Amino acid sequence: MAKKVKQKAKNLFRRPGFLVRRLHQIYVAIYLKECERFGTTPVQTSIMQVLLDKPGLDQVALAAEIGMDRTTTSNVLTRLEKRGIIRREEAEKDRRVRLAFLTEEGSAMLSDMQGALDKAHSRLIAPLPESERETFIEHLALLVESNNDAGRTVLRNL
Repeated sequence: MAKKVKQKAKNLFRRPGFLVRRLHQIYVAIYLKECERFGTTPVQTSIMQVLLDKPGLDQVALAAEIGMDRTTTSNVLTRLEKRGIIRREEAEKDRRVRLAFLTEEGSAMLSDMQGALDKAHSRLIAPLPESERETFIEHLALLVESNNDAGRTVLRNL
């Protein structure tokens, strides 16, 4: 009986879903260590990066850009707004819609964070041989793109 339990546990470490979840946990820990002084989360940083490239998105469009649900995106935007990292304003055509923009402080913070973000990403893939790192990223992107429709939320711009 003990052999069967041990065998099942061993198989767990060959399952892509388990490994992807665990890798995400590891990345979050690396991110938090590298970016601790900024007091942000990976999701907050993703929103900031999208707003840098596409200022003035509403929460629905922003949620689609990062593959998050609208409610979570709204909550993250509220936290970033309270910190002065983003600002929101009503859309001219529809006052119910609020558009999000990085503030000068948010833009400066994101610029200051870039080295820490690069270090976090580098630390995550450092165990891979340098010649295999780009292929690993390409494989991850392929998995995300190919399975995008299976998620609870869909990334818009793949």
